[in-house]
Amino acid sequence: MKSTLTENFRGKAPPLIKVSKLPPHRAFDIDAKPGDLIEIFGGVYHHWAVFIGGNEVIHLIPSSKGGDLLEVLAFLGSSDATVRRQRIWEVVGSNRFQVNNLLDDKYQPLDPSTIVSNAVKMVGQERPYNVATHNSEHFVTELRYGKPESRQASKFVGAALFSAFRKNKDKE
Repeated sequence: MKSTLTENFRGKAPPLIKVSKLPPHRAFDIDAKPGDLIEIFGGVYHHWAVFIGGNEVIHLIPSSKGGDLLEVLAFLGSSDATVRRQRIWEVVGSNRFQVNNLLDDKYQPLDPSTIVSNAVKMVGQERPYNVATHNSEHFVTELRYGKPESRQASKFVGAALFSAFRKNKDKE
């Protein structure tokens, strides 16, 4: 004789079971150590954060005072940004991410305790933001290496210059 789920509960629906929502990403999913840079894949442009331990990161995020259009304009142009301290899964969301200490082969990283201390001191600060010159990658590389550098911004600026050159050449 087959038993159904409701038969197991004497003809009543089974009780609802509360399941706590686990964060989509946990620090142990990656081998992050305090001071490591976290690269977050979100479409064409990647976001960056510094891992400070305890499932927390510090990152630079453009300030938006309202609406999706303002967020897009802030992202593309010059604006202000805020240094935030958040749980890694709040920043990452459903995006893929990885530890990427991308300039370790070029520069000596600062001591991890210095990186974390400097990052924590900046939480809440407003800073200039520009995709090409002051983005989240510039922010984290300055914290880790003492030098603001962005490989993706270099590619972005290079592509923009090439595009402008091609448009100008086509007009001739």
